[in-house]
Amino acid sequence: MSNKSVVELGKANYMGNYSQFPIAIRSGKGIVLTDEDGKEYLDFVAGIAVNALGYGDEEEKKALLSVIESGVLHTSNLFYNSHAVHAAAMLNELAGSEEVFFCNSGAEANEAALKMARKYGSSRGRSQIISFSHSFHGRTYGAITVTGQEKYHKGFAPMLPDVVYAEFNDLDSVKALLSERTAAIIVEPLQGEGGIIPADKEFLEGLRKAADDCDAMLIFDEVQCGLGRTGKPFCFQHYGVTPDILTLAKALGGGLPMGAVAAFSRAKGIFAPGDHAATFGGNCAAAALAEVVMARIPELSASVEENGRYLGKKLHGLVERYPDLCSAERGMGYMRGLDLKVPPRDVIAACMEKGLLVCSAGYTVLRFVPPLIATKEDIDKAIGIVSEVLEGISQSQP
Repeated sequence: MSNKSVVELGKANYMGNYSQFPIAIRSGKGIVLTDEDGKEYLDFVAGIAVNALGYGDEEEKKALLSVIESGVLHTSNLFYNSHAVHAAAMLNELAGSEEVFFCNSGAEANEAALKMARKYGSSRGRSQIISFSHSFHGRTYGAITVTGQEKYHKGFAPMLPDVVYAEFNDLDSVKALLSERTAAIIVEPLQGEGGIIPADKEFLEGLRKAADDCDAMLIFDEVQCGLGRTGKPFCFQHYGVTPDILTLAKALGGGLPMGAVAAFSRAKGIFAPGDHAATFGGNCAAAALAEVVMARIPELSASVEENGRYLGKKLHGLVERYPDLCSAERGMGYMRGLDLKVPPRDVIAACMEKGLLVCSAGYTVLRFVPPLIATKEDIDKAIGIVSEVLEGISQSQP
């Protein structure tokens, strides 16, 4: 098929909830994707921070083929399967958590975390959830309610009750909302959709103390920033602040749908049989890929920490070179943003024409979330293309 034929078929059959670019991906190798017309793209989107090991990874292929050859892709959670059990043990060891629940997405993981918090608080008369402006936690009703961006709420009211919003990186705004009814605080240590905004260390330390003081659950949403993306296995490890509940997804399933909730000591034992479930949670195929991903995370994290600093310096160079088009760069590891003074979609489209895939975050930020295997050479190529695009925009301005 061609790009055109796939796009036309999609437009004729999909619901209209995506604003998609008119290319159809056919294959990939390393961090290069090829579309249906045979054009290649250097991929700095990675399925929106999903494809940590890039494309065509031999260990992932071997693991997935092994599951296929077993004849059992799915068992349900009426029974154990070795892949999910092993993946849970690996996750607990990496994070320092004590219990794991597997689901299928980041939104599902956050829904489960909210239920845990509400159940923990129910016997204490606590139900209020504190979230933050510019946050993003998913599209289901609980997750979108704690998402602190009005544009995602529009048309879907009423939202769930007992959710309030503080200002990110503003501890005083949190303290103003704390009460005897507070059940949980949910926060991204590094905001993604809100514009690639890292939390301040003192802010997360203050949230930890506030949660302890009022006997509330502290939930870290690391759906996007977890699993090696910031240069450590988990973003919270940069700060020395441990949550009660950690939510994960995206990179976890190696390209297959998989989410997880990890419970630390204070949150251990909240769920009892019947409290929560996910039919496909811990699916054999997804869990087998999760084993591969997590085995590689320690080594990849070290590489991302070094190469991420290099990417940050290159982005800072663009800010210095094009001050009329770029206002700032920020982020951690391989989760970085370039704040633009022109519409990101225009830059994204121009980069795509030149063979680079990037995406946006918030209204003004160009987001860079490449596979964790990306090298300095890949970074140089990507920044070179972005620079060409910005140069062209600069020359076209009056």
